[in-house]
Amino acid sequence: MKSVNTDNLINPLLKEQVPGIYFPMGQTAEIVARRYNVSRQEQDLYALQSQQRTAEAQAAGLFTDEIVPMSVKYRVEDKATGQAQILDGIVDRDDCNRPDTTLESLTGLKPVFAEDGSVTAGNSSQLSDGASMTLVMSLEKALELGLKPKAFFRGFTVAGCAPDEMGIGPVFSVPKLLKAKGLRIADIDLWELNEAFASQCLYSRNRLEIDNARYNVNGGSISIGHPFGMTGSRQVGHLVRELQRRNLRYGIVTMCVGGGMGATGLFEAVR
Repeated sequence: MKSVNTDNLINPLLKEQVPGIYFPMGQTAEIVARRYNVSRQEQDLYALQSQQRTAEAQAAGLFTDEIVPMSVKYRVEDKATGQAQILDGIVDRDDCNRPDTTLESLTGLKPVFAEDGSVTAGNSSQLSDGASMTLVMSLEKALELGLKPKAFFRGFTVAGCAPDEMGIGPVFSVPKLLKAKGLRIADIDLWELNEAFASQCLYSRNRLEIDNARYNVNGGSISIGHPFGMTGSRQVGHLVRELQRRNLRYGIVTMCVGGGMGATGLFEAVR
């Protein structure tokens, strides 16, 4: 695949001193899997859980009120004849979910980033497109406009980590935020940890000792999709709605960042 970086804009000093910054994300996922002994089976089982949770949530309509339906034109091609036609349709759900996913279908996929690796297209986030909006304002302004807030944004932290294992950034940013707010892991009712790759999710979730029943309860980027630049906003919107549905208080959104960083935000639902 030809790089979109046609101008080859690489800082020579950084390339010499911290070459890991330029690691392809898939390679970092392989490094995490090997360095922290995350098996292929564990990654595939994690991906299966994500697909199943999203399928159940979509069937229950749990994403409906956070998606604005759009009228679109789409191209359909007959594989047998090669004949194509343009149809009109309505997009009212994320279409990356594969509800018929099985463990057998996942284990049958070949590694993508290393011949003897464990990271596949099935246990990685999906290339996708999308947009999301999060409206943030002071409580005073919301009341002035007659708006009822859904949640309070209580703060955020970022923390650095080694570039070649950028996926475990949340392991460093989450404790930093909790300490600043005087909270513990057990105080957080729901978690949204971005599913860039199953390997880094498994390590981060287990290292932080997050209860799986409170974690990515309706799936994540492996099953929903991961449009760069909007996933965090989508996670915030979904987390807040899920907190309100369950009458819970605190939620955290956290994700890794290419180059070696973790970012974490704390939200308190208005109940």
